[in-house]
Amino acid sequence: MSAGALRLDVLTIFPDYLQPLGLSLIGRAREQGLLDLRVHDLRDFTHDRHRTVDDTPYGGGAGMVMRPEPWGEALDHVLADPPPAAAPDGVPHLIVPGPGGAPFTQAMARELAAEPWIAFACGRYEGIDERVYDEARERMPVSVVSLGDYVLNGGEVAVLAMVEAIARLIPGVIGNADSLVEESHEDGLLEYPVYTKPPLWRGRGIPEVLLSGHHGRIARWRRDEAFRRTALHRPDLIERCEASGFDKKDREMLSILGWSPSPDGRFWRRPEAVEE
Repeated sequence: MSAGALRLDVLTIFPDYLQPLGLSLIGRAREQGLLDLRVHDLRDFTHDRHRTVDDTPYGGGAGMVMRPEPWGEALDHVLADPPPAAAPDGVPHLIVPGPGGAPFTQAMARELAAEPWIAFACGRYEGIDERVYDEARERMPVSVVSLGDYVLNGGEVAVLAMVEAIARLIPGVIGNADSLVEESHEDGLLEYPVYTKPPLWRGRGIPEVLLSGHHGRIARWRRDEAFRRTALHRPDLIERCEASGFDKKDREMLSILGWSPSPDGRFWRRPEAVEE
């Protein structure tokens, strides 16, 4: 394993859930030593014959809560074996998937991809005893992160998604690094439509500009289509962008789509906001 590999530790009661991370580009990155992924079974840190990890909540209520003892021992185990390229304080950034956390974004994925060591805690049932968070925060950075405004049965699905998003940003994981630059959310917009052979399929052709060989016109068409798609499906993304980040052609396209600069000229307002 390369000394500069990104180390990922995943703590879960369902280690088999993480097996897909041995496939495709992520699996290849592990084989190439770009990614050091270790999955830990939380039940290995229990001491009763039933390997109990949960109990009833204090104060009553439905469901079960994950006990602190196995979590404490599991985190002790992870911290006892830091990677060579660990942060100066020698601890990982602990990520806990949960609906009450900060939204997981492309920007967050890029920040995490630059870290040397990340640990994921996959909660289940009604969640993890709050004292685990309190104790962990005294030892390492802790972030609760949400995939969206909905509830999953456990954190494993979220970890699969986050590891995929983070690992593909590690240099060498994606064969053509240029493909990362023009993706959705990289520049605040959704990606433009893409086409391939054949040029005619079921009576449907492709935009003539893509056959022109004129790189400047193609680049402009793609940029304009990114604006069209974003304005249609995710207008909130355009509202978040500072107007200074758009060139003259960008501003012309936004005007065609009905957008208008805010009174201070810093941001853009969607058409319905202008009409109010």
